[in-house]
Formats: sequence, structure tokens, C-alpha cells
Amino acid sequence: MKTNLPAEPNAFVGRERDAADLGRLLESMRAVTLCGAGGIGKTRLALHVAHAVLDAPAADGADDGGVWFVELADVRPDVTTEPVARRVAAALDVAEEDGRPLTETLAGALRAPAVLLVLDNCEHVVEECAKLTGLLLARCPRLRILATSREPLRMAGENVWRVPPLEPDEAVRLFLERARAARPGFAPSGAVYEVTRALDGMPLAVELAAARVRVLSADQIARRLADRFRLLSAGDRTAPARQRTLRAAIDWSHELLDGPERVLLRRLSVFSGWTLEQAEHVCAGPAPPGGAALPADDVLDTLTALVDKSLVTVTGETGGEVRFRLLDSIREYAAERLADAGEEAVFRGRHRDAVLAAAERDGRVALGVEPAPWADRVALFHRYDTELGNVRAALTWSLDHGDIAEGLRLCTALRAFWIARGRVAEWTDRTDRFLSAGRDLDPRVLGPALAGRAQLAVGGRDFAHAARRAGEALALCREAGDDFMTATALITGAECLARAGRFADAAARLDEADALVRGPGREWTRAYACAARGYLLIRESRLREARERLDTAASVMREIGHLWGASHAMIGLGRLAELRGDPDSARGNYAAVLPILAEIGARPELARALAGLGRVALAQGDLPSARASLARSLALSRSSGIRLDVARALDAFAELVACEGDARGAVTLAGAASALREATGREPGTGARRERVLEPIRRRIGEPLVAQYWGEGRAMPADDAVARALRGPGTVPPPRRPVPGGAAEAVPAPVTPPSTLTAREREIARLVSRGLSNRGIADELVISPATAARHVTNILTKLGFSSRAQIAAWAVDNVPAEGS
Repeated sequence: MKTNLPAEPNAFVGRERDAADLGRLLESMRAVTLCGAGGIGKTRLALHVAHAVLDAPAADGADDGGVWFVELADVRPDVTTEPVARRVAAALDVAEEDGRPLTETLAGALRAPAVLLVLDNCEHVVEECAKLTGLLLARCPRLRILATSREPLRMAGENVWRVPPLEPDEAVRLFLERARAARPGFAPSGAVYEVTRALDGMPLAVELAAARVRVLSADQIARRLADRFRLLSAGDRTAPARQRTLRAAIDWSHELLDGPERVLLRRLSVFSGWTLEQAEHVCAGPAPPGGAALPADDVLDTLTALVDKSLVTVTGETGGEVRFRLLDSIREYAAERLADAGEEAVFRGRHRDAVLAAAERDGRVALGVEPAPWADRVALFHRYDTELGNVRAALTWSLDHGDIAEGLRLCTALRAFWIARGRVAEWTDRTDRFLSAGRDLDPRVLGPALAGRAQLAVGGRDFAHAARRAGEALALCREAGDDFMTATALITGAECLARAGRFADAAARLDEADALVRGPGREWTRAYACAARGYLLIRESRLREARERLDTAASVMREIGHLWGASHAMIGLGRLAELRGDPDSARGNYAAVLPILAEIGARPELARALAGLGRVALAQGDLPSARASLARSLALSRSSGIRLDVARALDAFAELVACEGDARGAVTLAGAASALREATGREPGTGARRERVLEPIRRRIGEPLVAQYWGEGRAMPADDAVARALRGPGTVPPPRRPVPGGAAEAVPAPVTPPSTLTAREREIARLVSRGLSNRGIADELVISPATAARHVTNILTKLGFSSRAQIAAWAVDNVPAEGS
């Protein structure tokens, strides 16, 4: 079963009956909220129950979507559901899309599979969680939600489970279990019962108390707790009881720390998670005015002491480094202490500066500006999975405090990571917020930021926006004397121009970029420009020259240890080989990039390579292999939630099922792909490819049935279309033919004619295939040459072609000769 559940950190003590009852409740109820005070053990109980669900045998044939854990403690509420939805999407690995609410994308991704979603720490975003879960439960019939919160979500269908304190014997068992872990051989005494009773059986408080047995006896612990609770009971009577009790435990634990431990604890609150080196860099060093000094050499021992005392948690190892975090309640408490000490601005600023410095260094490595072996680049991509919380915190601090230049530098530095993963929506949004506040910034900051924003737009397939941002960046980067980012803006602009059919302008941009990157140390940019030139030449049908450029780009990228860049060129070589009729070369290039792209989780390009393998297999008549590759490609696109990629995959499946003999399925999937493209704001066609599928079917079953099936496809929900595509051959219903005069099933009318070309355009395409010029076509049809030229232009646009030769080749296969 698929999952991201963290492992249970130690033995689960007590609550056996609660866990069993909750497991049974989740079998019949779709929304359960564990409610109770902070520190009562809601998260631990939810995690234990989720693991039990994970370990339970699945029903045969179940479409298992897995068990997913979503941590919401550091989500900042902003009235809308977007922050919570964004965190859920990150846990599920669902990418945002420009121009579509993320809630819609999530509902689409969760509609079919059976998923248990664990939403942890909902109390500060309770309204947002209620709205989001209500929407998802209504739209996703197989979804179940287990939430933890200090108050109910108060939504329809919610089952509130009040998590009680531990029973007295359970609390004693928990104390003894943790105490013996801290001090082997610890002997129980009557004082243990007194301690657990004084702590109200709250698990966090019991565990914190047990951690102190290294230096205190149970009797000493009992006396200290009694003093602390009496002191706090005389405090603010309006504070919730849960805060008084939990704060008593944390206050007491904090007072047992020595000076350096207190200093380090409060400064660690700026992190969402950290390594020893990060703690040494941010938390140590000279004291701020009026602050306490903490030598870097003391951080290791002090951090070890905090781990021993259960105030800092070890979360695992990433990239050969142990990572740590503070439990949420302790981090909140420590953050208050940081503010009370007058150190918040200093150390949150240091944290942001450290994140920025690392990001700019790592960004240069990721983009090949600085040399590194491929293994190091792969490690960086995975590092930023764990550093995401710190990056978000640094960006939020920068925006909230007007540090616009620093925020833009951070967005610019990390763009490669988000583009590779296909996760550009959040980062374009963050970049745009800083850009809107920083139009008067130094060109050395603003120019690269605009160039990076253009690259993000290309990653999101918004080429019009990319072209505009690249144009804005160009003048500023030139003014700043930044040749690297000037070349980046030129190459990005050239990519956009090529897609718009402005080939000469694109070539001119690439010529200028080439002139800037001729020197040593600029190999990555030179190869990037060379690959862009190769793709441009493919569009111009200059295939021999395109191969030379793409071969060169791939070779240079390999030499500098940048296999992601090499893969980009190799996908182009695969496409070029397809066009040249060389399936073996195409298959070799596509297959070679799969393990490389999988290493860094580059889903968009991985889906492209798999689609290429599917096309090659389809062209060779190997339908099982084609289905296997296209199914993996479609699954990747669906999991990311990028609708345009899903539409492209559905178009490929339309061709596949046509070859499998399912005419109705082919037309339906083509119609669904067309509707999905229009929903993204794009043109509905991939004209030539779609006509290659539809024209033989049109001739075989007739225009009325094609129109009927096309309308069915356009009305079909995307998830239903995906399910139909993934269904094996031979499992679709037989075609239905209209019955004259009989009652017909209501079918949505097609929005556009199922034939891409009009009858006149098809006639002109046939004349182009005979080699006639516009004048010859005009004479043949008794129309003006200008009218003939206009029709030819329309054909080129609809079919996505750039030359009359392409029209002629297509017409030979798809437009019957007169009288046939």
C-alpha cells in the first residue's frame, strides 16, 4: 500500500481499546476527528491507527490509493482553503496548475482511488480544513479522512472522537517505558503514580517527566511538578485548561535546562527541521546586543543534551546527515521564548540568510554553473524535499518584513528544483508576490528574477507569459552586465518564439546567446542554447542539422556531469528519430533517460519519454508495449494533476485504442482530450495527429456516429476518460448505431464538428498533395489566389504544420482521392 506515513518512533503504550475502536469506526465512517488538548496524544494515536489500516490486507481488486499523512502545524491561515490544499497536494505529490483552483485539482486526483488522508494539527486552520474536507468528501466517494484538532471541524458527516487522558495504569506504563529507555534499570516507586496523576495522564507531559530521571528521582520530580502546577493555577484563569496543563509541563522542563540549553532551544525554533551544521551556523556565534553568546564548538554537546531530554527529536537521516526537529508544542513555546528574549528578528534573519546562501550555492550546482558529479546533483534535489519547510519560512519572513530582494534571490536560486518536479504553480505565485513589490529593485536582482520567472512559465507551459517576462528580463540583465542571465533570457525567449512559429526571430535570439557563452566555464548555458537550437530546427524540418545540435548538447551535458540536461537533449533526439523513421534510435534515446529522470523525480519529462516509447511501439504495431508505456505516462500526468499533460496522454491513447479496434473509444478519448485542452485555455487540437485517428474511423462508421461519440467524450469527466483509457482492450461496449425513427439515448451534441478541416479545406489539402501552387489551386477551384492562400494558412494552423510538404504528406494518407 502506498504511503508517506512516518514510522512510529517508539513503542505505543496504552490506548489499545481506543485504537481498535477507531479502526472499526473508520470502516463505516468517512470523516473522524480526534479532538483533545495539546499534548493529549492525538497525533500519536492517529499515526498508530493509520499504520493499522496500512497493515490490514486490502480487498482483492481494490484500487488502493494508500494512506497519506499531512502535517498542518506550520500552515499559515489566510481565510481561503489554498494553504491547506497546497499542503495536502504536496503530501500526495499532486502538482498545482496555473488558472485552476487547487481544490479542483485535488478533487480530480482523489476521485477514483481509495485513500485514507490523515490531517494533523487542524486547530489553527479549522475553518479552512472544514471547507476543504467537506468539498473533497462530496466529490471523492472512496476518500476517508482522519483529522486531529483541538476543536471539531464542525462539518456535515463528521464523527468527533474525544481523546481522553491515559488511564492511570496506562500513564504509569508509559512513564516506566520511557524512563527505562532514558536510564536502564530504573526502578518504579509510589512516586511514579503521583507524577502521572499530577500530570493528568497527558502523554507529552508524562514523557517529558520521564526524560528527567537521568538526573532526578521520581520523588524529586513529583515535588517539582506540584510546585509548578500550584504556581500556574494562580495565573490567567481565562486561558484554556489545556494550555495551562501543557505549559506547566514545558515550563517545568525548560527550567531544568542550563543556560546554553535554553539559548539553543529557543533559537532552534526558527527551523522546521535542521542538521547539526545548520544549527551551528544559525544559532551560534557572537551574541546580538543584550543577548547570550553560544560558541559553535558547544552546539554539538548542547544539542545532544536536548535530544537526551526529549525536547529535540531525531527524524532520520538525509544525504548522510542526521536531521532534527522540535515537537510542535515545544517549538511554539521556544518561539515565544525567542521573542521574549528580543532575539526573534536577529535569528529569523540569520535563518533566512542561511537558507538563501545555501540555495544560491545549490542552485548554481543544479544548473551546472559550478562543477559537481551527477550523484551530488541528485542529492540536492532530494535535499530540497526535506528543506521545503525552511524555504517557505524564509520566503514568508522576507515578504512579511519587506526584504523583497532577498526573497526574489531565493525564488530565482531554486527555480531548477521546482521546474524539474513540475511544481511551478506555488513558486510562480511566490515569485509574483515579490515581483509586484519590487519593480524598483536593483537590475542585478530584478533582471535574473524576471528571467527565472520566464523559465517557470515555460515549465508551466504558459509560453505567452514566458515570452513577456523574458523580454522584460533582457534589458535589465544587459544593464546589470549579467551575461549568464542575459543568455538565459535570450534562450527562453527563443523557445517561446519557436513555439509561436517565429523561427527567424528565435534563431536571432539564439545567435546572440551563443555569442555570450563562448568562454570557459559556460558549458551548461552553451549546451542549453544548443539544445534549444536543435528543437527549433526540428520545427523547421531541418532534421540533419537538428541531430547535430542535439548530439552536441547531450555530449556537453554529459561531460559536465549534468544528466538532467543531457536527458532534455536526448528526448529531442528520440523525437527526431521518430520523424526520420528510425524506431530503434528513438526507443534507445527514450529508454536511456528513464532512470536518470526517475532519480530526480522529473515527472513532466519522464512522462514525455514514456509517451515517446509508447508512440514508437504503436508505430511498430506492438500494442501491448505501447499500452504499457502510455499507461505509465498517463499515470504520471494524472498523479501530478497537470491537465494539459493528461490531455496529451489521452490523445495518444485515442490513437492506441483505434489501433486496438475500438472506434468508439478512440473518438470518445479524442473528444475528452479536446475538452480538457479547452478547459486549460489552450487550443483544442493536435490537428494532424487527431485527423490521422479520426479520418479512417469517419470513413468506416460515418460522420453521424463520430459526431455522437465525440460529444460523449467532450462531456466525459477527466477521471472517467482516464479510466477508460487505462481499461484493457476488448472491455468496451460495442458501437451503437443511430436507429432511424427510433428513440435515441440523449447524448451531448459536439461543440465543434468532429472533422478538423472543412470540406473545402480537405479539398485544398488534396490539391496541395498534387503539387499545385496557390495560383494552381485558385484556377482549379475558380477562386482567387488570396482565398486559396488563406485556406492553406488555416490548414497549417489547424494541423500544427509549418510547410506545404507536411500538408501534402498528411493528405496522401488521410484525404481520399476524388471518386474513391
